Amino acid sequence: MTHSTAPASATKPRPDLRFMLRHPAHILAQGFGSGLSSLVPGTMGTLFAWLSFHWLSGYWPQWFHLNNWIVIIIAGFVVGIWACDVTGKHLGKPDDGSMVWDEIIAFWLVLIFVTPSDTQMQTAAFLIFRFFDMVKPPPIRYFDQKWKGGFGVMADDIIAAFFTLLSLAIWKVL
Repeated sequence: MTHSTAPASATKPRPDLRFMLRHPAHILAQGFGSGLSSLVPGTMGTLFAWLSFHWLSGYWPQWFHLNNWIVIIIAGFVVGIWACDVTGKHLGKPDDGSMVWDEIIAFWLVLIFVTPSDTQMQTAAFLIFRFFDMVKPPPIRYFDQKWKGGFGVMADDIIAAFFTLLSLAIWKVL
């Protein structure tokens, strides 16, 4: 008797809590669970970045200051390439929406340039970053389509962060 079920390797896992807890790369790539939101996971990841940046900087300012944030962001980018690559392969989708480590690292980068600032400026940074990350206007879309794997996942958000900071700089001048 033959079964018509697909082999287990052909079944793509769902990005849920169980999947996330199976591998350290998944935990990181899925933003410690912030990417598991069924609605707007990228926005939840960016919100997690905003809140965690202020929480860490507020509770441990001796460790989370500008110089260390730069090191954390660079190291987080490098480790994120691995984490997003592994998680994308395990999900069978190279840039699954549940992977938000790229948003976290990119928004931390934005925050080191706009902090300290008032809530209005930080909210503007949040909204502008989300616009660039979601809409992916040129040249972000070009890099999103051309660069694949973990590096591609991470890099397009860094470019979105750059355009966010450029927009905020222009806004300040005007």
